[in-house]
Amino acid sequence: MVHAALHGADAPALVLTYAWERLVVDPVPGPRRPSDFTGTVPAGPTLRLVTPTSAPRPPAGSLLPRLAADLRPELGLLDPYGGAVGLAQQITEAAAYCQADRIDVVDVGGDVLADGTEPTLRSPLGDALALAACAHTALATAVHVAGPGLDSEVPESALLPLLGTPLHMLTAADTVAVERVFDWHPSEASALLVAAARGTRGVCGTRDSARPVTLTAASPHVYRLPLARALEINPLARALAGTTALAAAERASERVCGFSEIARERDRAARLAPPAAPAAPVDDRALAPQALAERFAQWERATVRSGIAYVTTRRIVEELDLGQDEFATLRTHLSTTAPTRHVPPLWRLAAEG
Repeated sequence: MVHAALHGADAPALVLTYAWERLVVDPVPGPRRPSDFTGTVPAGPTLRLVTPTSAPRPPAGSLLPRLAADLRPELGLLDPYGGAVGLAQQITEAAAYCQADRIDVVDVGGDVLADGTEPTLRSPLGDALALAACAHTALATAVHVAGPGLDSEVPESALLPLLGTPLHMLTAADTVAVERVFDWHPSEASALLVAAARGTRGVCGTRDSARPVTLTAASPHVYRLPLARALEINPLARALAGTTALAAAERASERVCGFSEIARERDRAARLAPPAAPAAPVDDRALAPQALAERFAQWERATVRSGIAYVTTRRIVEELDLGQDEFATLRTHLSTTAPTRHVPPLWRLAAEG
C-alpha cells in the first residue's frame, strides 16, 4: 500500500517479508525459512519467492501464499536464521533480481524506532534485524513509519517527535492495492492503517493489546527517515550488526531489551493445551443468526462501556470464540440488519440507547 502510494500502483517492486506470523497462524514458534515451504521459486543463491502455489510444510502454518495471490508485487521470503549478515545477502540478491538500486523499509506502527525500554514493546527483533541487514548492504536505504502507534508497541506521543514532517498521507484511493486482503488476514495494525486511510477516527479495540488504539489525524501518515537516523535511535539494531545466526540475535535482544520474543513464543506454545478429544457434533442452533446476534449484542454492550467505538474482526472472533462458519453467519446478519456497522476493515460498535 505504501509502495503504491509513493511510487504508483503500476511501479514494479519486490516485497521482502518474514514468514513470522505468530501462533495465531503458525503453531511453530519463531520464523519460518525456505525449507519450511514447498513450491518456492529461486531468485538468487539464498533468496526464495513465495507464490500462490507455495505451501507451508506441516505442522508449520503461513498465510504468505494466499497473500501472494492478493498482492501485485512478488513476495520474497526473508530468512533470519543467518542473522543480519545472512539477511543482507538475501537483500542484495533481491536487488539484483529486480534490478533495484534502493531499499524502502516500511514498518506499520513504529517499533522499528524502539529504544528497547518501552513497557509495551513485544516484537522488536524482526524490525531491528532488517535495519542491521540493510546497513550491511551497499544499497541506499530509507526507513518509513506508517501509522505511528498503531501496533500498540511504541506510543504515538513518543514517536511523533522523532518523525518530523509527514512524507505522505494515505487516502482511501491508496487502499485499493490491498482491498481484498483484510477480508481474511488477521493483521490488526495493518487493518488499522487501512481504516485510518479510509477516514476512520476514534478508539479501536484490538485483540493483541490490553489497551485500545486511538485513530488520530496522524494515523494515516507515512514518515521517512534516513537509515542512519533509525540506527541511531534503535540500539538493538546496532547490537545486531555482524550477527551470523538468529541465536546470536536473540541474545542481543535479551541484553538490550531484556527479553527474547522467540523465547516468549516457545513458552506460550509449550503452555497450550494438548489436542482435545474430537468435539461432539455442533448443534445447528448454535449457528442461528439470532443466537449469535444476542451473544454479540451482550459482548458489544460490555465493550462499549469500556470506551471502545471500533473493533477489529480478530477481536470479535477471538473474544466470542467463533468458528469460521459462525463468524460468517454473524457477519451476514450484521451486514443485513445494520449495514453501517461494517467500516471496512473494522466494525463500528453501537452505543446503548
